[in-house]
Amino acid sequence: MPEYLAPGVFVEEVSFRSKSIEGVSTTTTGFIGPCRYGPVTEAPDILTSLTEFERSYGDGNPLGFGADGSTTSANYLRHAVASFFEEGGKRLYVSRVFRPRGGSYPTNLDTAVGATPYADGHARLAVGGGNQFRIVARYPGAYGNLQVRFGIKLGPNVLGALPDPGGGGGLIATLANLADGDVVWITTASAALNTPATGANPPAAVRSITDLPLYVAHKSVTGTWTFSAGVAPAGTAPGATTFTLADFALTLTPGTGDAIRPVTLSLEVLTADGRSLGAWSGLPLEPAHKTAGVPDGIFDLFSLNGASSAGLPIVLLNGSAPATNLIDNGSTLLQALDALSTGLDLKITQIEWDDATQNELGALRRKFERGLVAVAWLAGGNDGLLPGRAEYEGRADPTQDYATGLKQFESIEDISIVAAPGSTWAASTRPDDVAAITNLLIAHAEHMRYRIAVLDSHESMKIADVRKLKAKLDSKYAALYYPWVTVFDGVTRQPLNLPPSGFVAGIYARNDTERGVYKAPANEVVRGAIGFETLINTAQQEVLNPEGINCFRFFEGRGNRLWGARTISSDPEWKYVNLRRYFAYLERSIDKGTQWAVFEPNGEALWANVRATIRDFLVNEWANGALLGDKPEKAFFVRCDRSTMTQNDLDNGRLVCLIGVAPLKPAEFVIFRIGQWTADQKS
Repeated sequence: MPEYLAPGVFVEEVSFRSKSIEGVSTTTTGFIGPCRYGPVTEAPDILTSLTEFERSYGDGNPLGFGADGSTTSANYLRHAVASFFEEGGKRLYVSRVFRPRGGSYPTNLDTAVGATPYADGHARLAVGGGNQFRIVARYPGAYGNLQVRFGIKLGPNVLGALPDPGGGGGLIATLANLADGDVVWITTASAALNTPATGANPPAAVRSITDLPLYVAHKSVTGTWTFSAGVAPAGTAPGATTFTLADFALTLTPGTGDAIRPVTLSLEVLTADGRSLGAWSGLPLEPAHKTAGVPDGIFDLFSLNGASSAGLPIVLLNGSAPATNLIDNGSTLLQALDALSTGLDLKITQIEWDDATQNELGALRRKFERGLVAVAWLAGGNDGLLPGRAEYEGRADPTQDYATGLKQFESIEDISIVAAPGSTWAASTRPDDVAAITNLLIAHAEHMRYRIAVLDSHESMKIADVRKLKAKLDSKYAALYYPWVTVFDGVTRQPLNLPPSGFVAGIYARNDTERGVYKAPANEVVRGAIGFETLINTAQQEVLNPEGINCFRFFEGRGNRLWGARTISSDPEWKYVNLRRYFAYLERSIDKGTQWAVFEPNGEALWANVRATIRDFLVNEWANGALLGDKPEKAFFVRCDRSTMTQNDLDNGRLVCLIGVAPLKPAEFVIFRIGQWTADQKS
């Protein structure tokens, strides 16, 4: 309530209209299942294309489960994602489930190394004595047996000169684009610099990194530069062999005189088949390197838990334990890279020797200018065991921002459709696990209220078997589809049977955007199908449809179609999928659009505002053709007054609004009755 205490003009904003309700999205989908790569415990990010999925979760190659990876399964999750987007899906979340060969999936990455394949599924490589330098795939899976290419290259000379402003014709040294801790290659006539000796036939010798004129640049708090012989990390006192800028011969002629050239590191991560997952260049060699006081060395960039490291394909670890940093400067990092399986090539060829006028150091410098590459291959990554009930159910620890399985979807309120493509694969060998996963999916949808679970029948199921499956299920929050859909597999170039949920979720999304969530998602073409595992005829569907089993059918001249839109509920009020989904849309839209009413004074003014808000929303729904009736009064009613609330409700802070709507139900059976008519008969 404003206060008017001093005379004056007061301009106040007031509202003369009711609040509005915006309809929520009904097409965002969540898929859960195993795949080739990607995060297991991190919150899933939204995906809008198959390309984005493959960038984060790997390609469509088959998965190898079991202790030796011999149980081969099609990559059903990836195929479902492809089908979802092909059928018209727009937005997707993926929860990857992974069951390691040893124990349960750890909360934090185990950094230990040992015999391959690794129990946690992460590929690894250890370099040097005491596991001096380790590379670990950030995520588990055989897809994580990556190739890592390290490039070492000399940059341009950063040593310059300017006339001494004090006069006398002298020069003062300048440095451009050099940071404290950078590793540099120094070229100078100073006698204090020990360089590789030139022999009669240097191409026969292979030099070590320690033979090269590599130094670490240090900048003091007063701005003084010193260059130590590659042993002291940034921020500490330089070693015994040091240079200052005063030791360099300066010249104003470009390309001549002494030179200071930074050595930079580049890194590229590739899949086993050579597809790049990312490339980084211009990285400092010094592990303790800082820019503006912020650590940005290679071990900081590819750290285990750094915020900027999330999503990067590999983790780089320095030392056998977190407190043991065996690589303490750029020189030791270069030595570690040189020890990789395909190390730095420091051998000079006869041609390089001749081109450098028989100067070994000059030939080595030219090799560095062109760039040297060391290659590492990670090994021991595997797809683990076939995930079961525990992996799909998942677990969560909010204190550590940790969640797996379906628990990941509980914090994402946008999701309206959930499915577990491939969870029914090999059901005959693990019936209890498959049944438990199906029940988990249904329970999740019921718990979240505004979701529907799309259930897959089992592979190679007969009609009698799918009827037995349906007989064990009953929920208004789920729908069952049969049979599996046949597609052409671009990987194997052979026909492949896929679970229907990926196609169905995409058809749901397409139907919602083209027609509306109130329209039954049936009589829709299955774009990606070349056939079905089992061809269903009318007589067979007459048995399946009344039991709530939605069928895929082939119609001559009309193609492959989804031909059913029922839930698995025994309650006739919630028989149809579109009815369940439309009410979820209404309920969630009203839920989100009336949050403003909480803690408002609970009286006639609030009740009138609530009635007007909901009525305006439902009038718009009726005008869009979502409700039955030729007038709004026949399509819905909204009551929020003394007839819906008792004094006890008011005393306990409850506002009760009663809403009734007349939803449209699908014309499942279109009947035309035709009889004979005589020409002279009057109607």
